Amino acid sequence: MGKIKKKGTSGQAKNFITRTQAVRKLQISLPDFRRLCIYKGIYPREPRNKKKASKTSTPSTTFYYTKDIQYLLHEPILNKFRDHKALAKKIARSLGRGEVGDAARLEKNSKPRITLDHIIRARYPTFVDALRDLDDALSLLFLFASLPSTSTVPPKTIALCQRLTLEFQHVLIVKHALRKSFISIKGIYYQATIEGQDILWLVPHKFVQRITDDVDYRIMGTFVEFYTTLLGFVNYRLYTSQGLVYPPRFDVKSDEQGGELGAFTLQDNRFRDSTAIEGSTDQNNHPAQDDRKPLDDAAMQKIVEDIAQIPQPNEDQGRGDPMPEEGVSDGLDKFEVQGEGGDILEQPSMSDTDTASLFTPYSVFLSRETPRQPLEFLLRAFGCKRVGWDEVLGHGAFTNDMSDRTITHQIVDRPMTLQPSVSGRDDGQIMPDAEPAPMQGGRMPGRTYVQPQWVWDCINQGKLLRPDLYAPGATLPPHLSPWVKPPKTGYDPTAPLAEEEDELIGSEEEEEDVDGEEEVDDGLADAEIAPAVDLDVGEEDHGMDVAVADSDSNSDSFAGFASNDDNPSPPNNTAITPAAPPQPHKSHRQRDLEAEAAGLAFDPSPSHSSSSKGNKEKRKKREAEDELAMRKMMMSKRKRKLYEKMVFSNRKKEEREGRVEGKRRRLLEAEGDGGNGR
Repeated sequence: MGKIKKKGTSGQAKNFITRTQAVRKLQISLPDFRRLCIYKGIYPREPRNKKKASKTSTPSTTFYYTKDIQYLLHEPILNKFRDHKALAKKIARSLGRGEVGDAARLEKNSKPRITLDHIIRARYPTFVDALRDLDDALSLLFLFASLPSTSTVPPKTIALCQRLTLEFQHVLIVKHALRKSFISIKGIYYQATIEGQDILWLVPHKFVQRITDDVDYRIMGTFVEFYTTLLGFVNYRLYTSQGLVYPPRFDVKSDEQGGELGAFTLQDNRFRDSTAIEGSTDQNNHPAQDDRKPLDDAAMQKIVEDIAQIPQPNEDQGRGDPMPEEGVSDGLDKFEVQGEGGDILEQPSMSDTDTASLFTPYSVFLSRETPRQPLEFLLRAFGCKRVGWDEVLGHGAFTNDMSDRTITHQIVDRPMTLQPSVSGRDDGQIMPDAEPAPMQGGRMPGRTYVQPQWVWDCINQGKLLRPDLYAPGATLPPHLSPWVKPPKTGYDPTAPLAEEEDELIGSEEEEEDVDGEEEVDDGLADAEIAPAVDLDVGEEDHGMDVAVADSDSNSDSFAGFASNDDNPSPPNNTAITPAAPPQPHKSHRQRDLEAEAAGLAFDPSPSHSSSSKGNKEKRKKREAEDELAMRKMMMSKRKRKLYEKMVFSNRKKEEREGRVEGKRRRLLEAEGDGGNGR
């Protein structure tokens, strides 16, 4: 007789453990258990059968893997949690005795510090693993960087999130890793590519954020604590790989004046020892004294030699048009389809070096009504070195003078009155010899004015778009997501209206149908009139070969040539215009034009009547419906229902696209009526 198994020792009951059992096994409180699971990346699991997984009759809702909880038993943070619990008991005992000084001393000196460095190294063994998990981290840290300080969100956490996110933006500017951006109601989406990994995150708009009570900020604060450690590791790796000192130099005064990106100064790691660090202070909050000795001639010569060894781009590369060597092509690779049915790969449109220098030759000024933070980041990430703005937007601008002559583009977000300029040019080109003219109608001569959407659309399309489409007060083109590709058969907002496309496609199909019908009719006529007799008409008949028509054909519809003897000219000196012979493989329109150019009458006899064409279409449609019905009869019930669901969903999709297209058509008609003054 076999051994009887005890219930709960195998199967799902052994593989899963409830949350209450896990808390008792680890001997910690429920909040600490939540923190530990967030740090270690352990999440609840759903068993296939909750009744079998639960060892009791009470239905449990939260289960974990038993192996995960066993893995948590060896975590060093557990000792920190227990030390913190023991310290809380000591502080409570001191407060109960009235020893407030001892309680304060214990809280200040004996509080255990929890570090997550070992957890980061364990969860992300490689740098690519950390980059793959950076989307949620950046979205949450950018959110906390914009929150106001409250009792649940301390100001130290907000300042730390702001510093880490600005450092990350700086390294993206240096690496030219930013690729796309999109403005939505939720905020601004950014996408960067670092070491082949696409990172997408969301930055909320610069509005006043309201703190609500229905959000558990303790759990979110735990995630923030973990993500700040993770982003610190990532920033350190990115800065050191670029040869920069981490952390970068931070100017507190500039940050208090709204400098943000301008409050950081990047340093090259190779010349760190020879670079003076300004603004450093000692423990007494006094400026630190520079104890370094002045460099002698040998040390100065060594620094000069190190600078000379830095590779410098040649003049051709500086101008952006390098001369290709013989046998070397700098063009973009093209992926060709090998054989029939192969995958069609997306062709590269532009190299990273071209997009990185998209705004390099321009100087941009941001008006006070525009969002300065995202525009500054985007412009600098794509090569613009000179970005200015009004003083009210903060510190760190290239210039605060809106009348600066070196400014080529100005971004405004309000309508402006256009008046003819007296001097300079208004096409975006600066006349260096022209005198600075006063602003006329709110505009400076020789400057291009665009709306903020121009920057985003240029970045997403990888090229500079026409600035007149984004002029102040103009109706902007639709701002579409760069990550959503238009369907091949569905509604495409960038394409023209479907009616215009249908007219073009319908005319082409009509010509092709007519050509095909003429080919078939000509082949049938040649087969039926095989014994036809060719009459060789002389020179007076213009040398045409006339075939005898069939007996069933109508003689009135014959449009050949008659001799001058048989058909004399009328007495009123009006010559009968000879008819043009029907030419195969040509449409009606083409034959009509050729006959008109030759001075001949066009014979429409080969064309089919519309009624016969309509009957053919009805017959084809009826045959297709009958074939479809036969196929549905051969299907099983399950497949037939699935097919009907697919047809229903496709019909709903077409109706939705039709509504969107109709809405777009009405908007265009309204704009046209407004432009005509109606």
